Amino acid sequence: MIRLPEPWPANPWVTRFRTVRSSDPTHLAPGLRFLTIQSPALAGRGDVAVHLTPHVDVPVDVPVVIMLHGVYGSFWNWPLAGGAHLTLDRLVHAGRMQPMVLVTPSDGLRGEGTAYLPHPDADYEAWIMDDVVDAVTEFIAPVTTDSPLLLGGNSMGAFGAARLGTRHSSRVAGIAMHSAITHLDQLAQFTVGDIGTDAGIDGADRDLVRHFAATGDATPPVFIDCGRDDFLAKANDELHRTLEHLGIRHQYEIFDGAHDWDAWSTRIQHSLLFFESVLRQSQ
Repeated sequence: MIRLPEPWPANPWVTRFRTVRSSDPTHLAPGLRFLTIQSPALAGRGDVAVHLTPHVDVPVDVPVVIMLHGVYGSFWNWPLAGGAHLTLDRLVHAGRMQPMVLVTPSDGLRGEGTAYLPHPDADYEAWIMDDVVDAVTEFIAPVTTDSPLLLGGNSMGAFGAARLGTRHSSRVAGIAMHSAITHLDQLAQFTVGDIGTDAGIDGADRDLVRHFAATGDATPPVFIDCGRDDFLAKANDELHRTLEHLGIRHQYEIFDGAHDWDAWSTRIQHSLLFFESVLRQSQ
């Protein structure tokens, strides 16, 4: 009998591989599709999971939620490790939120992570904001160029969502950050190399505060949460206090949990409902 590794094993060093991550088969469901895209930004292929709740009326210009994953991860993490699509379906069927297209791309699969930054040989920012958005608009019929765009993520993905959301604030309706990397230097706890150096990002650009401050009043509504037992809790609390000082609107929540998928699979409900509230307030 073939034995697969447990999803997100406590000790990823038990094999000869640097990291091993496995999907959870209990999260399979109708409405989930996978795309492999020949990406100009990547100069190669990129993978995307797309989910649209089945058996509901979906309006034209349906909102698009892009959820970004963390280091070591890939496009399947949010649906098949976090069950994000199942949470979306439950909330839609309960009438707590409108249908939305859930999109979970890979980060480009360079090394241990890209932080969704432009690199000399591939533009991982353009991959998300141009290629992924265009592909979903082209291949998912209810999505149009007028569909609201919302960005979220966990850990490195939260850094990416915040950076991309502030840099493209005119296109992004809301930002959700779970257990965020708030400064690229924090990635040293996860990676062998330095992602910022690989991308040529140095100085203030490594700090999310710089991006929020530069965007100022134009910053889309922001949701931030972090577990009390998360080793990034202090950094997230400091970001919250700094945003308060800058007068940047945001919602901040602390919960009982750590830096893991047990937390994120539960907290995705809160970011989805936050996105729903943002869209309702904009109507």
